Amino acid sequence: MEFFLKNLSEIKIAELRALKSVVAGLDVGDKTVGVAVSDDRIKIASGVTTISRNGTDRDFKFLLESLANYKIGLIIVGWPLQTNGLAGERCEKTLEFAKRLSTFVSVDFAKWDERFSTKIVDNLMIAADMSRKKRKKAVDRSAAIYILQGALDFLNAKDGF
Repeated sequence: MEFFLKNLSEIKIAELRALKSVVAGLDVGDKTVGVAVSDDRIKIASGVTTISRNGTDRDFKFLLESLANYKIGLIIVGWPLQTNGLAGERCEKTLEFAKRLSTFVSVDFAKWDERFSTKIVDNLMIAADMSRKKRKKAVDRSAAIYILQGALDFLNAKDGF
């Protein structure tokens, strides 16, 4: 079966709610993956963890362990478009990560434009006077929250919730 990332406009949030599912959000980087999940109303994103990557199935094992206590109905991956709006090498790497993850879980995957998410979150943490050390530990998880919250807001507005 061919894998593809859906556009969020294709997702029916009412179906996810009917199944009592939550939505996971991922900020996929070369070194780490930030992980967030929605509440059961699919309204609010919360951070779960940041996973250090080493490029093996271990990455997916840790990711799945961190999501094991949630009934995931959809996974949203941050789609790292270039500033000109075109998909580049980072999108290809994200797509490959999502394809590999899909061999471990059988849920739909969707993409959400994540341009500048890490920078925005980092700037918010600087404005909150968070130390560089604390920002480094929290930025990827926080970027996953930011990505997921944007997608949730879109889904809720689209479906009139």
